[in-house]
Amino acid sequence: MPVPPLSKSKQLRALLESPELEFILEAHNGISAKLVQQAGFKGIWASGLALSAQFCVRDSNEASWTQVVDMLEFMSDATDIPILLDGDTGYGNFNNMRRLVRKLEQRGIAGVCIEDKQFPKTNSFIDSGKQALADIDEFCGKIRAGKDSQQDPDFCIVARVEALIAGWGMDEALKRASAYCAAGADAILIHSRQSRADEILAFAEAWDGACPLVIVPTKYYSTPVDVFRKAGVSLVIWANQMIRASVRAMAHVSREIFCQESLTGVEDRITAVDSIFQLQGADELLRAQERYLNRAGASRALVLAASRGNNLYELTADRPKAMLNIRGKPLLQRLVDEFRKRAVNDITVIAGYKSDTLDIGGVDICLNTRFDTTGELYSLACARDRFSDDMVIIYGDLLFRSYILQDLLERDGELVIVVDSLMEEVEITGTPDYVWCDRADDRSLFMQEVRLQRVSEEHTPDDPPCGRWTGMMRVRSQGRRWLDQALDELSTRPGYEQLTLPDLLNHLTGNGRPVTVHYINGHWLDVNSVNDIDRAGDFTSD
Repeated sequence: MPVPPLSKSKQLRALLESPELEFILEAHNGISAKLVQQAGFKGIWASGLALSAQFCVRDSNEASWTQVVDMLEFMSDATDIPILLDGDTGYGNFNNMRRLVRKLEQRGIAGVCIEDKQFPKTNSFIDSGKQALADIDEFCGKIRAGKDSQQDPDFCIVARVEALIAGWGMDEALKRASAYCAAGADAILIHSRQSRADEILAFAEAWDGACPLVIVPTKYYSTPVDVFRKAGVSLVIWANQMIRASVRAMAHVSREIFCQESLTGVEDRITAVDSIFQLQGADELLRAQERYLNRAGASRALVLAASRGNNLYELTADRPKAMLNIRGKPLLQRLVDEFRKRAVNDITVIAGYKSDTLDIGGVDICLNTRFDTTGELYSLACARDRFSDDMVIIYGDLLFRSYILQDLLERDGELVIVVDSLMEEVEITGTPDYVWCDRADDRSLFMQEVRLQRVSEEHTPDDPPCGRWTGMMRVRSQGRRWLDQALDELSTRPGYEQLTLPDLLNHLTGNGRPVTVHYINGHWLDVNSVNDIDRAGDFTSD
């Protein structure tokens, strides 16, 4: 019987505890992470310097921790080896640390390294004077908070000691390392700005070995690695070479193209486009299309896009809300592109207001000619002849991260809706569809079994909702029959023409139909206002 592969966190722990000297290399996005793995490295260092540099901001916490975590998700998806995040100071106090650990675990990140500086951090190689350090007890509390928050017992927290590099001396470095190890750190990273490894080796000789020792020989790179082996170092981090190599290469090529006004001088010296496709997994997508697109009942999308969007005023005077320009591309086109990325190519758009402006290639247009006097449910019913046994029903004014649609398509259930449980941090525009479920979101679990109870536009402090419905629904064969039956029943109800999709969901649950809830935590936007258009850039990739 084959032995299952080690989890990423177990892989990282094995590197830290290995009797051999191990090495990991910096990466800063999905493609660099994949290249690190292809080179043969057993792990990846998600460098704070490199991550901030690829955003072109300073390494002083100018990139938010959520932006860092979003990039880590791409890196984790692209690779099978563990990622150790350079988590700076933990992005705040113990509470920030707890939330960071939960979010890293959700994205398959194996561990985080935090340093004992004050927030916001200053890069260790910039300030040559004596730098302020965090209080030892406060930093130990941050370590304990992170360890108490982790769900995976193998998730690793590495404590980075900055005493040497900040000018506090060897005794302070050893004192801090011992305290951090006692607080639960899985390893100690000792850092130095010197061009020789003398003080690192002195620390290693004085260290009692209570925790594995990690080093970053950025400045003392000429030291033979056998010296580190003999000193008992566990892990060497090559911390910023990938970002530096890419910057140099891009600067050279861009200057040459500009000067020559031609590609002939560089084309043979840069990576072929086919190699990029290979790194992106294009071959796998082609195989998947052959397997899935030709089967009966392949996924279909129904997009509700009949409304004008009155809250957008003159912006929708000559087009529906779904055709608003978001960074050079119509909102509806972005939605269609997301479906096509997931091989959902049979797309019906239910149009109404200014339907002649829906210039989106390759989609089927279904008209609700009474769009100005009818509601969402009536629009959906206009497309009943397009229903299939595997379809997604979605509002036409949504932006979201790609993984949300992917997870919805992979989720089991005859009727599945996407619910955002991130209530306290969301700026709500428009009319929210609050959701109550049989279980609140336990964010330590993924794809937990949850059933919808009801949907409403209002709630009270005594009866808080579990989240908000995003306007995304997946329907399969049995669910389609329930949906058809519900539309027949609701069509006889007074006021039917004004009913909404939440009314449909409440009817289904009221008749005992199980509606599965798929929880997410943010990463989507319902475009209802001018402010939403300003925020839309956060949810686009081009």
